[in-house]
Amino acid sequence: MMTGMDRLVAAIKGEKADRIPVFCNLLDQGAKELGLVSLYDYYQSGEYVAEGQLKMREKYGYDNVWSLFYVGKEAELLGCRKILFSPDGPPNVEHFVIQSYDDIHRLEIPDDITHHPVFVEELKCLQILKREVGGRYPICGYVTAAMALPALLMGMDKWFELLFMGPPEVRDELLAKCSLFCQRHIAALRELGVDVIVYANPFGSTDFVPLPYIIKTGIPWMKQDLSAGTQGIVYYCGGARFNQVIEAIISQIGIETYYLSPLDDIAAGKQIINGRGLTCGVINDIKLIDWSEEQIRQEVKRMLEAGMAGGKFLFGTILMPYKIPERNIRAMLDTVYEFGQC
Repeated sequence: MMTGMDRLVAAIKGEKADRIPVFCNLLDQGAKELGLVSLYDYYQSGEYVAEGQLKMREKYGYDNVWSLFYVGKEAELLGCRKILFSPDGPPNVEHFVIQSYDDIHRLEIPDDITHHPVFVEELKCLQILKREVGGRYPICGYVTAAMALPALLMGMDKWFELLFMGPPEVRDELLAKCSLFCQRHIAALRELGVDVIVYANPFGSTDFVPLPYIIKTGIPWMKQDLSAGTQGIVYYCGGARFNQVIEAIISQIGIETYYLSPLDDIAAGKQIINGRGLTCGVINDIKLIDWSEEQIRQEVKRMLEAGMAGGKFLFGTILMPYKIPERNIRAMLDTVYEFGQC
């Protein structure tokens, strides 16, 4: 029987497998799986998170597990003192590390993330995942690009203002520090055996900034973030569209896996990639909260018809909302398993 890693490697190489790989990104649902009411309690324990990931992968049969707890963990590594835990949504940054430009000058980047006190529980989680499913199912990690990380540190509005209005020397100082953090974060995850690293950069999408700006300013920073190589890197724009950007990223950086937006045309994205990498078709998982099982089934079939021809295709989700009914998760996955056979 093929493992998730077998399916992923086959898809990357364009080889035959029993079915396409399926990445179902369930994070907060692990608390419910363990019978915990509080997301805060769940995310205090690396053992809990690892157990939640393993139980959900076994329960639903998809092909990946996550070492990511929540996106705000990166802000905590850089000094964030408070995360807001919602009863029915993902944790969010409540305390911004950067309140003034002086805070940018004072911002310190950890030399060794793997031994940082905030990373202790994630390290435990990774060690358990590696022991239990390493080599059989891809272990996924998550890093935020230098151009996007400041939004977690100072808020989106203030970051937009600094990014486009300056002062340029302060902006570049912050970008340099964020890029150094991104590089060290990637190195730490690789050292600990993470197989797939999702490189999240909404500012690499034309939904956020114009294409000329991405090419002139964004891509040089991406190159710096990924200066140690693009092996295992997945380009992801946080759910924003980026078909327009793919050609520039392939030609200038060489990333080979593209996690499309639900708003991107899958067939068009695959045509742009043109066999030079793996195309990941991504469902709009917010709609999974309210869609009927038949609506989900029709949408999944549409996506597979658009992306499967010619191979090198993966079916994925973004970060599945906590409120999606279990029957809808199963309807989505059962349809992929049925019609995603190669």
